[in-house]
Amino acid sequence: QVQLVESGGGLVQAGGSLRLSCTASGRTFSSYDMGWFRQAPGKEREFVAAIKWSGGNTYYADSVKGRFTISRENGKNMVYLQINSLKPEDTAVYYCAASQFYRDYVTTNSKNYNYWGQGTQVTVSS
Repeated sequence: QVQLVESGGGLVQAGGSLRLSCTASGRTFSSYDMGWFRQAPGKEREFVAAIKWSGGNTYYADSVKGRFTISRENGKNMVYLQINSLKPEDTAVYYCAASQFYRDYVTTNSKNYNYWGQGTQVTVSS
């Protein structure tokens, strides 16, 4: 079992930055791929970014590419999402998730993620 807790959300002006953190507990954290998803009111949950267990491969949604950076520190059981140049359309609840996806690449499909945090709210004002 893996338990995930997000933090770092808040209210930020457009153009600003935030760093979201995800703290994991449980065994063999370093063996899991990790992802970030987000869900805005009235919309479906969408993929944001993902990173392999080793940290060697990352992938981003087109909407955040060049602005968001996912990283991990396996020794601290931590995953991060640095979000820069925030836009109002980035407003959502952000979730971290863990996946046992045994491939050489990351998955964007939420169905491949087995464990989820409770989310942290990011609100971007105009």
